[in-house]
Amino acid sequence: MKLLRHGVIAGLVVSATLAMAACGSDNQGGDNKPGAQAPSGDCATGTLNVQGSSAQKIAIEAWIAAYQAKCKGSTITYNANGSGAGIEAFNASTADFAGSDSALKDDQLPGAKARCKSGAPVHLPMVIGPIAVVFNVEGVDKLQLKPATIAGIFSGKIAKWDDAAIKADNPTAKLPSAPIQAVHRSEDSGTTDNFTKYLGKTAPEVWTWPNAKKWPIDGGVGQKGSDGVASAVKSTVNSISYVELGFAETSGLKKAAVQNGAGEFVELTPDAASKTFANATNKGTDTDIKLELDYKTAEKGAYPIVLATYEIVCSAGNGDKAALLKSFLTYTASTAGQAELTKIGYAPLPESVRGKVEAIAKSIA
Repeated sequence: MKLLRHGVIAGLVVSATLAMAACGSDNQGGDNKPGAQAPSGDCATGTLNVQGSSAQKIAIEAWIAAYQAKCKGSTITYNANGSGAGIEAFNASTADFAGSDSALKDDQLPGAKARCKSGAPVHLPMVIGPIAVVFNVEGVDKLQLKPATIAGIFSGKIAKWDDAAIKADNPTAKLPSAPIQAVHRSEDSGTTDNFTKYLGKTAPEVWTWPNAKKWPIDGGVGQKGSDGVASAVKSTVNSISYVELGFAETSGLKKAAVQNGAGEFVELTPDAASKTFANATNKGTDTDIKLELDYKTAEKGAYPIVLATYEIVCSAGNGDKAALLKSFLTYTASTAGQAELTKIGYAPLPESVRGKVEAIAKSIA
């Protein structure tokens, strides 16, 4: 079932990609302050502890500020400790819902189902954005890479910047004869899951490991969190990594152009990212939305490495947390909640998706 149409999603991700630029900084200056549009529905009281994806940190904090400004009897906290840690906390009942940059894995589902007991765990997509391949290479301002070359670098099969494969992708670049410092996330991460899924789908002859939240091979340099990865690349000459666009932008990192299924080397721009979402499909149901993206898209001008962030919550069995969960997540999925995102650099969901997400949130019990 096609979930998204090109005309709708193009406008969405043009804004969304600019939106992700806000994700990398905890200090959002200027007049774009959260909380301008408070919840229009019923408030609920109580406390919620939320953990997970760092990519959506600024969005969640803006929603919390807006909600708590109106709903005085509520206290909601968000710990951006990574998708894997968020899901672990959710399954252990120490988080009331989790933010994740990918859907629950088969080995995570039993724990989530056991935790939810009388209601299935559901996925609510809230944030969409691309993953940048960032680099800091001495004497190189622009870099373009084929999927097989990216896979070779991160697998350790390509070890120096003047390797023949990189030269072939960049015939006019003056590449140094220096070791490559490949940086990856050290903790479980939905960004890692999406990135390794991309490698496996586009370069299976080179990347022979299954996609995983935990970096699946030895070698390279591990850094905690998207901010840690961005900082490491910025401070390490001849390094390369993968990170959400927001962290690349706020850290001033250079971004590689990536070859898509049409054979084009495409720079990461809002329009280029939007084109990959043209072929997104829903592999879930109307009551549990899980997007599948076409990493091998042959759409002309499409940038192929993208992700969607989900809120993972029990549909029922939430006990005395149910009212606040329902109220808060209904707000985040509402037109008012989604409109708030445009003020802090994210983007609202298209109505075709937003309405479904809001309906699921309203049914939480």
